Amino acid sequence: MKERIKAKARELFMRYGFRSVTMDEIAGQLGVSKKTIYQYFTDKDSLVEEVMQDEMTFMQMICNKQLSESSNAVEELFRDMEQMNSVMDAMNPQIVYDLEKFYPKTFERFKKHKNTFLLDVIKKNLIRGIKEELYRPDIDIDIAAKFRLESSFIAFNQDLFPYGKYSLLKVSTEIYHLYLHAIATVKGKKLIEKYIQQATSKSIVL
Repeated sequence: MKERIKAKARELFMRYGFRSVTMDEIAGQLGVSKKTIYQYFTDKDSLVEEVMQDEMTFMQMICNKQLSESSNAVEELFRDMEQMNSVMDAMNPQIVYDLEKFYPKTFERFKKHKNTFLLDVIKKNLIRGIKEELYRPDIDIDIAAKFRLESSFIAFNQDLFPYGKYSLLKVSTEIYHLYLHAIATVKGKKLIEKYIQQATSKSIVL
């Protein structure tokens, strides 16, 4: 039951944001009483915290899988974009704002995860790409990695890209492509075009 509650809560949070989803709505969607949910979670804060912890654990698993299964650094990033497609297409960009404003403790944990694990993943990809001669050798890895990390969250900025006017997936993909082309060598750009064509043939929007 606890896993069912978290799964349904995640689905609703991703679609509508953290703030607007109530415990009553989660209970109603599951067909259980609110009392049942409170047997497993003391309050909504603890539910949000566990959902986000599961999400961070899942991110780590996916990133490690992409690294081990990709044949080069560019392919690793395209695998990441495919994963992003499956998640962001139905994601409400309000979730990052909601997390920061209404669940600061959980947001701090997420920020720590972002600035340690995710930053390290990006740096390792840059190092790998330079060794494979797919990325420019003159890149400052620290600056480029931090740029990539922070730019990936610009898509969630509602002042710049208001929900309804902009597609979160489209904005995120455009930012990803700008980053890729900025760091790639001629050899790397050929691979980028190859993977874009492969993705297009599979009807994946990139």
